[in-house]
This record gives sequence, C-alpha cells and structure tokens, in this order.
Amino acid sequence: MVRALYGSRLRSQASFRLSFLADLGGQALIVAVEFLELWVILSQVGVLGGMTLPQVAVVYGLGALAFGIADLLLGEVDGLSPMIRSGKLETLLVRPVPMLLQISSLDLSLRRLGRILVGLAMYVVALGLAGFSPTPTLLLLAVLAPLAGAGIFSALLTMAGAMQFWLIEGREFANAFTYGGNYVATTPGAVFALPMRAFFTFVIPATLVAYAPTLALLHLPGPALIPGWAGWMGLPTAILAWVLAALLWRAGIRHYTGAGG
Repeated sequence: MVRALYGSRLRSQASFRLSFLADLGGQALIVAVEFLELWVILSQVGVLGGMTLPQVAVVYGLGALAFGIADLLLGEVDGLSPMIRSGKLETLLVRPVPMLLQISSLDLSLRRLGRILVGLAMYVVALGLAGFSPTPTLLLLAVLAPLAGAGIFSALLTMAGAMQFWLIEGREFANAFTYGGNYVATTPGAVFALPMRAFFTFVIPATLVAYAPTLALLHLPGPALIPGWAGWMGLPTAILAWVLAALLWRAGIRHYTGAGG
C-alpha cells in the first residue's frame, strides 16, 4: 500500500526530467543562499555563538538535512486547513488507508531532495573541516542525529497539521513553530537569549536537532541549558514528540465533524 502510494507520486514527477532538475537546483540554491547569511556574519565577527565557520556549517548542514527529510515525507500535513474548508478531507476519511499516510503522499515533491542533498554534503564536508575525530560511538551519533532530527521535525509538522482541526487559517500559526524551529535548528543555540533558548529546547526542541549533536560530535562546551551530553537526547525527544503528535492527531480526527460543521 505504502509502496504503491509513494511510487505513483515519484514516477509521475520523474517523467518530467527537465522540470525535476530545475526544481532540484532551485531547492539546492535556496539552502546555499540561506547559509550565505551565516557566512557573511562570520566573515565579519569570526566566531558565532562560540563556533567557527566549519562548526557552524556542521550545525547548518545537519539541521537542513533533518528538516529536508521531514519536509519530503510530511511537508504537506501542515496544509490541512484548505482541505478541511473545501471538504476534500471527507474523501480521504472514507478510504481504507490511514489519513496521515494519504495526506503525506498527496504532494510528495522530489524537488525537496535538493535540500537533503546539499544538507548531507555540507554536513559531511564540514565535519571533516571542523576536526571531527571519529570513534564508534561518535559515528553512531553522526548517523542517528539527522534521523532523530527528522523525527522531531516530522512530529512537529504532524502537530501543526492536527492543530488546524481547531484553528481557522491555522497554517500560518503552525508555521511559526515548524519553519521557525527550522531557523533555530540551523543556527548555533548559544546566540539566542536564555528564555528563547529554553523555549526552543524544552517546548519546541529545535536546538536538539543539530546544535546539541554538533556539540557532542566536536567535543564543544555547551551554553546554559544545553550541555554537551544533550546531543544524545535527540532520539528520546523524537519518540516523545511522536507520542504527543499521535495523540493530538487522533484527537483532531475525532473532533472533526465535516466541512459543514
């Protein structure tokens, strides 16, 4: 079932190769331009949040990779409001397929691979430039970190979608936490004031996606509220976030009474 749903979407997009390559290049360019902002800042100050350019590149690459995976798989879930208003959601409810799976496959866009590929390349190259000393334990963390980060962002996107069962035009409100969390995840957490750092660690766990794992991978001291060992908290946080997301999504489905109210 899953294979058939996703396979049909992928084959349809791959058939238009020129369009696919243009979209892929556009996404890659967006990631590069976003990182250029950090590069310009570091070219003037030398250190950002206690990190050099290669170390910041590890944070950015890891954050972009994690968000790219989540956005590819569940990027459409936070756009639930138009489906609710138009009544399209009813057509999904009557099908014998989990609704979350159907929504996630509606617009599985291969162009989002651009962010994933650039993020992965930046992550791997920056680790080498930043002086990463691999050990079996750290190699395990290096592999698990982007997967755990993708799990956290996927849960946040699912929560953002579930909130729209109650909120009118809830997508913009939810995007403040999902895409805002992506901005925080790709920036050294030490640059944020303590209250904001606390919010994006214990409420929206964006600093645990890339910044905290980078501290652990490179043996860097962490700021207040984010010690070095917090880099290992990504996977437990992703599991907890998905438990909450599943409960919220289930409550939203039960609350839904149809486009006519």
